[in-house]
Amino acid sequence: MEVCRVEIILDGVTYSRGSFSLQATGRFTRGLHLISGPVGSGKSTLSQLIVGLLPPQQGTVCLPENARSTLSFQFPEHHITGWTVGEEIESWGHNKEAICSEDERIPPLQTAVSDLSRGEMKRLHLACLLAKDWDVIILDEPFASLDCREKTRLCRRLESLQETAIVLIFTHEQVHLPRVSYLWEMDGGILSCCGPVPEGISSWHNPPVHIREALSRQVLPKNITVNDTLEALCRIPD
Repeated sequence: MEVCRVEIILDGVTYSRGSFSLQATGRFTRGLHLISGPVGSGKSTLSQLIVGLLPPQQGTVCLPENARSTLSFQFPEHHITGWTVGEEIESWGHNKEAICSEDERIPPLQTAVSDLSRGEMKRLHLACLLAKDWDVIILDEPFASLDCREKTRLCRRLESLQETAIVLIFTHEQVHLPRVSYLWEMDGGILSCCGPVPEGISSWHNPPVHIREALSRQVLPKNITVNDTLEALCRIPD
C-alpha cells in the first residue's frame, strides 16, 4: 500500500467478487465524511479496501504517511478479546475507571462480555476505540445496534473529531446523523462524491426523508441533521 501525507486517495480502485463489482475514485481530507448507501451497495467492502484488509484488483489506495488508522466493523464481537468488561478495556491500554466514568452505561467491570447484548458490546467497543488518538478512523455502520440515546451521543462524539482526524462513516442510518464535512454515496458498487456540506446536500441522490422534504421546498439546510433541517424549514416565510 502506498503512502501520502494529508489525505486518503483512491485512484481507480476496482474490486470484484462473484456478480458484485466495486469502483472508487476520490480524496478524503481531514473532517467527517458520510458515505451513505443501502445494504449491499459496497460500503463494507470499500472500508476494508481502504485499510488494506482487501487488495484492490486495479488502482491504488494512498493513506496519510505514518497514520494511526483504525477500522471498526459493524458487528462488535469481531473486535472483542477480553473475557470481562474490565479485561476488554485493559486490552486497549485504557484505565478502566476512566472509561466507565466517561460512559456511565458501561456494564460493571466484572461482567462477562459474552453476557452483554450486542448494543452493550457496541457501546463498550466504541468507547474504547474513540478514547484513543487516531489520524484515520473508518466506521462501518457505527450506529447499528445502538438505541436512540446512544446514537445521538455518538454523533456528538464524532463531531468533536472533525479538526483532528479523517473520519469515514459508512452507514445507511437515516435519522441520527452527525454534522459532517463532506457527503459521498455508494450505489451499485460505485462511489460518487456529492461534495462539501452544505453545497453537496443538493447533489445527494438518495437523502433521508427530512432532507428530501427540505429540498422539495427549495430549502438548503446548513447540515444534514434533523435539527438543521427543521431550522431551515422554519425560515420559510408564511
